[in-house]
Amino acid sequence: MSETPQFHPFHLAIPVQDLQESRDFYGKLLSCTEGRSTEKWIDYNFFGHQLSLHLKPEETRIAQANEVDGKNVPVRHFGAILPWKEWHELAEKLRAADIKFTIEPYERFRGEIGEQATMFFHDPSGNALEFKSFKDMSMIFAA
Repeated sequence: MSETPQFHPFHLAIPVQDLQESRDFYGKLLSCTEGRSTEKWIDYNFFGHQLSLHLKPEETRIAQANEVDGKNVPVRHFGAILPWKEWHELAEKLRAADIKFTIEPYERFRGEIGEQATMFFHDPSGNALEFKSFKDMSMIFAA
């Protein structure tokens, strides 16, 4: 019997090059709700988690990649695990917005334990994001 994970929101702080460009990306494109902010940082509700964007252009850079399943996966990345339907809706929204994917949306492990959908792309500051979905959410930690 697999264990369903308990929900504990995480907090993640990342550097960005420009706060307005980040507002357009996280607030408008990804529909994250903005929380507190100053002229140096913005907090977002990132799919139930706290994401803090700090204006620090000199800290931004594209992450190096490792090969996973024949694809170049950015080593430093973050994202959210969405319900199946929401993941597909987000993939279509991103395609319609002409987002350049690092790894195009696709499904892995079809018909196997851990069947999932995944996609990778970067925010305007070069931070890599991965959005996933599992056909069966109880398989998130399945071996």
